[in-house]
Amino acid sequence: MTDSLRDQLLGLGFKPAPKPERKPDRQPDRKPDRPADRRPTDTGKAGRPGQSAKPVHARQGERAGHNKPQQRGGGKPARSREDIDLAKAYAIRAQKEKDERIEAEQLKQEQARLRREAKAKLTDLLAGKGLNTADAEHVRHFEYGGKIKRIHVTADQLKALNAGELGVVQMEGRYMLVTAELLAQAEAVFAPSVALRVDPNAPREDDPYADPQYQVPDELAW
Repeated sequence: MTDSLRDQLLGLGFKPAPKPERKPDRQPDRKPDRPADRRPTDTGKAGRPGQSAKPVHARQGERAGHNKPQQRGGGKPARSREDIDLAKAYAIRAQKEKDERIEAEQLKQEQARLRREAKAKLTDLLAGKGLNTADAEHVRHFEYGGKIKRIHVTADQLKALNAGELGVVQMEGRYMLVTAELLAQAEAVFAPSVALRVDPNAPREDDPYADPQYQVPDELAW
């Protein structure tokens, strides 16, 4: 009867109800293979994973080299305490000599500077105060700087020079006749400039050229 009713309904145009789709069974998610799963098969001689096999003598050499103290200076033997002390002594002496040379050079430069300044003051002091005359007929010789020098003077100037009332100053290669007072001032400014100062009370042998018998004619070269 049931089938006939079903047939009757199909014959009237009724479609059979669709059957429900069967869902596939859900399976648990699988994780991808890890790189660690691909483990190296080379276990080495010791059987440890990832360790390459090395000869026994190589490993012993590494351990021996690790415990051996390394030499300084790329294989050069370390210097002894005596060598180090000697090197320090040489360095100290070299530095001391260098400092002494620098100090001596600085002192030399300072002396040269003071000398230039003194000569400049002497030039200003003696400007226009020389007593030299063009008509001087006598020559007075004297020793200066280890050599025999001379200056032309008149008869009266020669007497005053030998009496200590006049003196001779060297300035810029020339010899200037000045008063005793000006000679003292020049000596205070620059002592090496004093070329001739006569002490009338000094023994004659101290200045033999003061004696008239030692007067030399102009035509005689000294």
